[in-house]
Amino acid sequence: MTKDTGTTYIPPFTVSAEAINLIAEISAQIERYAIRLEQEDSLRLRKANRIKTIHSSLAIEGNTLSEDEVRDILDGKNVVAPIRQIQEVKNAIATYELYPKLDAFKEKDLLRAHAVMMQALVDIPGRYRSGGVGVFGEKGLVHMAPPADRVPQLMSDLFSWLKTSKDHLLIRSCVFHFEFEFIHPFIDGNGRMGRLWQSLILGKLHPLFAHLPVENMVYANQQAYYEAISKSTKAGQSGPFIDFMLKEVFNTLKAHQGEPLLNKGVNIDDAFIEIFGREFGVKFGVKFGVNEKRVLLLLHSNPTFSATEIAEKTGLSKRGIEKQIKKFRDLNVIFREGSDKNGLWVINKG
Repeated sequence: MTKDTGTTYIPPFTVSAEAINLIAEISAQIERYAIRLEQEDSLRLRKANRIKTIHSSLAIEGNTLSEDEVRDILDGKNVVAPIRQIQEVKNAIATYELYPKLDAFKEKDLLRAHAVMMQALVDIPGRYRSGGVGVFGEKGLVHMAPPADRVPQLMSDLFSWLKTSKDHLLIRSCVFHFEFEFIHPFIDGNGRMGRLWQSLILGKLHPLFAHLPVENMVYANQQAYYEAISKSTKAGQSGPFIDFMLKEVFNTLKAHQGEPLLNKGVNIDDAFIEIFGREFGVKFGVKFGVNEKRVLLLLHSNPTFSATEIAEKTGLSKRGIEKQIKKFRDLNVIFREGSDKNGLWVINKG
């Protein structure tokens, strides 16, 4: 569904006033949820989200395994179920383990991810389809994808636009997702790959989307998801799909923030070790206390935080935070890049 402007391909889409408002609201929610992911139970939260992600994406495609069974497979336990469904889960686990190494802007990484996601499930994993493919619903054919011989060029054009476009990443992620499903480049696995890739694109905006992926949002509202795709297909542009996905992103961010735990004084060792490693304090010759760990986790989640903002989020005094920051600077644990007003904190992970 791309159009030729004479020099480059630009997918057709409109950005509504609602979408513009949602972008602003999502931006405000992102940092709040980022803090949530750095709190004391982050390890449990991240694992739970990963299990939900795999279960959600595969359930949309007809996999009947439960979240508990997905968890058991992730933990290396034996599960009695159809071999193909178990293989789908194992492949998805392996693909999401690749997540930090995949570049959303690189077409070769898409093919690499598909090769892992569809290993032993299709004849040519990691390659674009060589034949025609259609999307079928309860009433028959819903969409006939473009001919196979056009797929390589369409995908090349789409990635070129994704990488060079100046549109907001939230918009680009939605447009890419819709266009990907329209092209349907693979013989199988298009749904799970399209959702994964939007999550990867959103990860360019903020790393938290690795732990709050698109798959979960779609699974919770599948019918509306397909209706949004249908509306955009009929409209000849992805505006309706953009509106739908941005609403889902906003609602999910808002719903998953949960109660702030940093103020509860719960042990935060697991979260700190996960982010910084067990030996982080050793190289600086210091053993960090609970409050110091809380401050470092906050600076990790948002390096623009001021002492006042950290004090508000931790319940500690501003003067106490300033002393901690001075100590960190003296030990070379952190340093400042840029001005006091517009700069940011960099944690020396060395």
